[in-house]
Amino acid sequence: MSKTETHIDPRITESRHRVLTAALEELAEVGYGAFAIESVCRRSGVAKSTVYRHWPGKLALIADALRLLNVQPGSADAGGRPTDQSPWERVVAIVRHLATAFTGSMVADCTPALVDAAARDPELRELFHGYNAERRQTLVDAVADGVATGEFPGHLNPDLAAAALAGVVMYRRLMTPAPLTPTEAEALAAMVLGHRPPQRGPGVP
Repeated sequence: MSKTETHIDPRITESRHRVLTAALEELAEVGYGAFAIESVCRRSGVAKSTVYRHWPGKLALIADALRLLNVQPGSADAGGRPTDQSPWERVVAIVRHLATAFTGSMVADCTPALVDAAARDPELRELFHGYNAERRQTLVDAVADGVATGEFPGHLNPDLAAAALAGVVMYRRLMTPAPLTPTEAEALAAMVLGHRPPQRGPGVP
């Protein structure tokens, strides 16, 4: 670890978090078209010169906010080491995380604004689609691992299965009054993947 990495001023970390949080709040409230760095500065209490030193514009700021404030469970732990979770456990964890994010978070609140703006802004569309493709790949990999180990049926297409799982969460959030709850994640995964948990013996909790 470098000297710089071991002496990060906690005030910098705290102000960075305030800016990123304020960015998503601003996006959810006014949309992408009216989004202004100046408003983010007022919300966060961080000087404009400081914000522009780290983010050259609103696209870069929003990209960082999405990636750093919505950490997705994956195939490795915080230290980059492989987890000991099975493919089924990884899938359920990812779907549960997605459902949690879309039932009450800043990311959920600003998603309608991003979907709307991405239809008209090519740069934002590229960012939004890339961001979602990167996150969907974690789910695709978990499904593919389950197919490879025989935990999931061999006929499953990991890309389509991942799209089906994430698509239900998005559809329920954007098109119905009842978002998918985290408690429904396991049932959804079981239905899409045809997974049946192993039977427990008598007396086994």
